[in-house]
Amino acid sequence: MLVIGLMSGTSYDAVDAAAAELRLDGDALVLKPLGTVSEPYDGALRELLAAALPPAAVPLAQVCRLDTRIGQAFAAAAVRADRELCDGRAELVASHGQTVYHWADGGRVHGTLQLGQPAWIAEATGLPVVADFRPRDVAAGGQGAPLVSLVDLLWLRGRAGTPVALNIGGIANLTAPDGTAFDTGPGCALTDAAAWEFSGGRLAYDADGALAARGRVHGPLLDRLLAEPYYARPAPKTTGKELFHSGYLRAAGVDGLPAEDVLATLTELTARTVADAVRSVGATEVVASGGGTRNPALMAMLRHRLPGVAVRVSDALGLPSQAKEAYAFAVLGFLTAHGLAGTEPVSTGARHPSILGSVTPGRDGLRLPPPARRAPVRLELE
Repeated sequence: MLVIGLMSGTSYDAVDAAAAELRLDGDALVLKPLGTVSEPYDGALRELLAAALPPAAVPLAQVCRLDTRIGQAFAAAAVRADRELCDGRAELVASHGQTVYHWADGGRVHGTLQLGQPAWIAEATGLPVVADFRPRDVAAGGQGAPLVSLVDLLWLRGRAGTPVALNIGGIANLTAPDGTAFDTGPGCALTDAAAWEFSGGRLAYDADGALAARGRVHGPLLDRLLAEPYYARPAPKTTGKELFHSGYLRAAGVDGLPAEDVLATLTELTARTVADAVRSVGATEVVASGGGTRNPALMAMLRHRLPGVAVRVSDALGLPSQAKEAYAFAVLGFLTAHGLAGTEPVSTGARHPSILGSVTPGRDGLRLPPPARRAPVRLELE
């Protein structure tokens, strides 16, 4: 089956589309990567989205506009991926949507909201669309994240030692071989917010970690940030920009500090909290992906804090780090289409595995393949 996976993470800068040919072969799910494309959000949509994220209060009219505009942006990415990567032969689209709110309180997740109306994708491509992956796991008592954990477990199974999958997006998360999975804390969320604030809106992020590389870690600020109670909570746990946003920075006391020092401190915060999480699961290898892997300052700090642990980027194992999550959602969409669960309860804390998502029929109705007889236990790249 030719599947297009669509993903936009908590940095909300673009829609990544990954095309994959997927098939079940005995106890393996075989994935042949066909390539990726990325469609940046236009400036107006990005500003509208940024203005709607926590801690902002927004009217329902703005939520409706965002749901429509994001759906149209995802649709454009899907159409391009089908044309350029699949020669118009794609059979299914799996759309994560754009997370705008993750309702976590008291260690539990009570709800989660992803925007990007799938009807626009189905209308533009003519293909059935699996979307809204996270709510089913939340309804089953899970955190609704990290949902890529099942894919990571299948992919890294059989590697020597104790490999962990690490994704550094706006929020960083990891998956260990025993199924333990959780958000470690901010990935790029706070550095992005600081770059935006200090530049007066000119910079969306610290490109190549250049500002952080010129600064010095401010010890008292780092100590205040590390006192955040989230880091001490046990897994499974999830977080988001509901907690780690520009207001959080101001409350931590960054006023009067040089921008470079603040960026260096926030980058060290990410490296420290990720490294602590990696050590807590006894990892011998880290396979990293996400936008944070393109930040040399962050990756250098992380390697410095993990002596003796191999830290490599997922590209070295065959999955592009920038689009790994888009490929993962292509896999989850494929599993849903075949009647297979897309969650690992140990990872999310759910009561049981769940078949994920809601399905929007394509132009020719809904024609799903017969349910698979058994779930795969490993993922092979072809």
